[in-house]
Amino acid sequence: MGHYLSNKVTIGCNHISIEDIARLSSQEAICELSSQQDFVDRIRLGPATVEKLVKEGHVIYGVTTGLGESCTVTISPELIAELPSHVIQFHGCGSGAYFDAEQTRAILAARLISLAKGYSGVRLELLEQIAGLLKNDVLPRIPQEGSVGASGDLTPLSYIGAVLCGYRDVLYQGEVIPAKVALAKVGMTPLTLIPKEALALINGTSAMTGVACLAYQRALQISHLATRLTSLTILALKGNLFHYDETLFSVKPHPGQQRVAARIRQDLLISTAPQNYSKVHRIQDRYSTRCAPHIIGVLEDLLPFCKGLIEGELNSANDNPIIDVADGGRVFHGAMFYGGHIAAAMDTLKVQVANMADLMDRQMASLVDPNYSNGLPSNLSGCVGERAAINHGLKGLQISVSAWTAEALKGTMPASVFSRSTECHNQDKVSMGTIAARDCVRVLELTEQVVAGLMIAVRQAVTIREEREGLKLQMSGESRQFFNEIKEMAEFVEEDRFLDPIVRKLVAKIRDEPRKLY
Repeated sequence: MGHYLSNKVTIGCNHISIEDIARLSSQEAICELSSQQDFVDRIRLGPATVEKLVKEGHVIYGVTTGLGESCTVTISPELIAELPSHVIQFHGCGSGAYFDAEQTRAILAARLISLAKGYSGVRLELLEQIAGLLKNDVLPRIPQEGSVGASGDLTPLSYIGAVLCGYRDVLYQGEVIPAKVALAKVGMTPLTLIPKEALALINGTSAMTGVACLAYQRALQISHLATRLTSLTILALKGNLFHYDETLFSVKPHPGQQRVAARIRQDLLISTAPQNYSKVHRIQDRYSTRCAPHIIGVLEDLLPFCKGLIEGELNSANDNPIIDVADGGRVFHGAMFYGGHIAAAMDTLKVQVANMADLMDRQMASLVDPNYSNGLPSNLSGCVGERAAINHGLKGLQISVSAWTAEALKGTMPASVFSRSTECHNQDKVSMGTIAARDCVRVLELTEQVVAGLMIAVRQAVTIREEREGLKLQMSGESRQFFNEIKEMAEFVEEDRFLDPIVRKLVAKIRDEPRKLY
């Protein structure tokens, strides 16, 4: 990445980036808690402040009261110690598929970062326990479904709380085993949660935020991949290079759009020399190539906006109530658990990512159709001679790409507008941020499949131009290296064959090696 990165991410009062979460989730870095004395002192003041305020008779939501609509119920002093166990247990009703290992690490890290801000009234030992799960890769099995994303990710995060206490199952060294067994294997002891800790664990946006961090990274990669594949598509279609002229793009100052055009100019070695339009067969190419910088540029311009929203949430104390340890301690009852910003980021991102799928689907449609491909064979079939009659090239793949694109587009309905009134109308307006994040991941998955399909088409088309037609297509060294990597993974299709193994191989490369394919 151009500069040295430590293999540790220190978590305390410092700012943590999306890139830090990506490194933790992929195990390129390990987490450690800050050892700075002011951080340690601040954390230790939290539970002491809660205990002091309880003894003074203050009403503290979730400590001396019931939860949600039950906030009017007073908990008698002799039952306060038992409440945390009930909080963890009654929220344990998730369903559906489990978050994968990377997502689970990101969720753990996000919750640790929030609690480490020192406004949640939890012990240092609790923070160390979460850090221990990350360091030892003891991963709670967290169901994806069951959060409305407003009183925090209550249900998903309850599974973390349960594991910290030695309950439920975890994924450890590739096996699903009881949490208590896994904790023992790594030398950790189950915790008994004290007042406020159970609520602090679950009453935040960390599931949606962890997932959002990884979704952002994948969207960033798709933007770069779509740009480079656009460059190769332009070459394969014998497109007009003057559509990407630097002076032309200077008249519309969207920085993302200008960046994309600049990348295409770099990929295709486009000079700024005056163009002779009289020798051009078609003076304006179709929109899927001519407008590509304008289409990809929207995603490029929205990525920084989404990054700001996600990192703002990541570095927040998204909890309720907030415990202020200064000046003898105060309790603030509010709604810092609300996931609206993550919902907005994910709903925004998934629309633009789906637009990338749609763009690449249209580019592939031009490549396979002899009416639009400027001389390429129908369906990019690599077979010539008598056997060409029984070979169909990428006909089936183009249909699949279209299906993946349609499903991605269908998945762009914003989740944030589907607020439901829940919990006796206490949670009567909710964010749906976790559903938005999960939807975004699904759109990303489908779009990555479209990327893989276009990779195969570009590999086929450029090879036909260069090896069958004898053209030497001009591209940058990086673009040539990118193309050669695709060639290594995707054989030239001369005779009909099963293409799904190639698609899966390319998708795995895209997902497992981010930033290495562009």
